[in-house]
Amino acid sequence: ILSATMCDKPDISEVTSFDKSKLKKTETHEKNPLPDKATIEQEKAAATS
Repeated sequence: ILSATMCDKPDISEVTSFDKSKLKKTETHEKNPLPDKATIEQEKAAATS
């Protein structure tokens, strides 16, 4: 019979007391944006011709 003890569970006390205001704001930039529908259609047409 298995019983879950405290050592089996991760310690989340640091996570719950984490202060989000200490984080600095960063801008995210898409490195590899997906092509729009028109570009996909052009590539399909070029591939089939």
